[in-house]
Amino acid sequence: MNGEEIKICCIGAGYVGGPTMAKIAEKCPEIPVTIVDISSARIEQWNSDVPPIYEPGLDDVVKKCRGRNLFFTEEVDQGIREATIIFVAVNTPTKKIGIGAGRAADLTYWELAARRIAAVADTPKIVVEKSTVPIKTAEAISSVLHAAGRTSFSVLSNPEFLAEGTAMDDLERPDRVLIGGPMTEAGATAIERLAQVYAHWVPQDRIIRTNVWSSELSKLVANSFLAQRVSSINAVSAICEASGADVDEVARAVGMDTRIGHKFLKASVGFGGSCFQKDILNLVYLCQSMGLSEVAEYFHWVVKMNDLQKERFVSRIIHGLFNTVTGKRIALLGFAFKKDTGDTRESAAIEVCRRLMQERAEIAIYDPKVEHEQIWYDLSEATGLEQSKIEEYVKIEGSVQAAAKDAHALVLTTEWDEFKTVDYRKVYEQMSKPAFLFDGRNILDREELHSIGFVTYSIGKPLDSKLNTV
Repeated sequence: MNGEEIKICCIGAGYVGGPTMAKIAEKCPEIPVTIVDISSARIEQWNSDVPPIYEPGLDDVVKKCRGRNLFFTEEVDQGIREATIIFVAVNTPTKKIGIGAGRAADLTYWELAARRIAAVADTPKIVVEKSTVPIKTAEAISSVLHAAGRTSFSVLSNPEFLAEGTAMDDLERPDRVLIGGPMTEAGATAIERLAQVYAHWVPQDRIIRTNVWSSELSKLVANSFLAQRVSSINAVSAICEASGADVDEVARAVGMDTRIGHKFLKASVGFGGSCFQKDILNLVYLCQSMGLSEVAEYFHWVVKMNDLQKERFVSRIIHGLFNTVTGKRIALLGFAFKKDTGDTRESAAIEVCRRLMQERAEIAIYDPKVEHEQIWYDLSEATGLEQSKIEEYVKIEGSVQAAAKDAHALVLTTEWDEFKTVDYRKVYEQMSKPAFLFDGRNILDREELHSIGFVTYSIGKPLDSKLNTV
């Protein structure tokens, strides 16, 4: 395989597979890159003028490469047969039922992909884990491939370290590319084959070669450490509110220590996204299965603190509005889990909405990128209610102004840049009085809002004297 022409197939056309393969196609114009998916609707979107996911810079790269050396198709078997390197970037959600439910990763789609590869492949393949998976997954998948397959396979771990909203920049200038494989001659050859692809644009000193287990574990640990920083500063935000300290000032002082640094020290309503919670819970389950109960509990508290932060935020809203939100209109600004993405997975906004619905609030949601269908789906999943029932409490509006009309409070849950430039004086004029603003991302100017007349709450900031807290 070493002297053979490289042809790439990626199974899974989602948030990981789409951007990653687009970047490889852009940087390696001589390598054919085919992305396959069983969803015809998703493939149609990738072949249209508007990709199925929003990611700054992605659209330009796709249009540049599509039809040249980047292809999107439903022909899964053909893609597998023709490829020399097969990336697997399918969803690995947290299990909902069975052993490990609520903690372990559900590898159903990964195993189905492996069995499809085994059934179809008739020449040697390098199979690459791109999805985030538990440690030892490569070993299990290798067993499936070799037991059911007709050829030889080298299974590598190549975890993604992308942040949604900056994924294309992360791919362009990665901190590192991690490739793990078996410590055998064949494994070393496969690792170098994949490294050859990334070497088109990534310096060699940033391409790290490890054993496969170190690679798999590194992804889980990296996300756990990042989430740990968020939960730590959010825990500090509670101390700040109780003491009169300012969390941003504390974070700045702490972050100037070069041993700590300033990244991921921004207090907020809580972290979200497809990776942090899932990967931490996966690590918790791994520790528990190894008999490391104290270690498991240590990492589990990162998630518990995140849940507590969301509950603290909702409690501030309810207490602030005189201990009841029943029948009051709440304008929720933002539904994506962070700015510059349409992804809502584990978004704090979902839990905020669920809790406010429990309190019988009337919620008006505005997000500039999230599809309406996605909002209805997420709320239905979170509440167990049909859309028709949810619509009794929730409306989706097309602008901040429309959401804020006659609202008792603005609740900011996503740090979209456009929320910083809103004319809040005009917004204030059309709201019920007293008008409240709860900033779950600490991106707005509190002094300016005070001068307009808002009663404000910002996470980890000295509390507004007009804000009811009991």
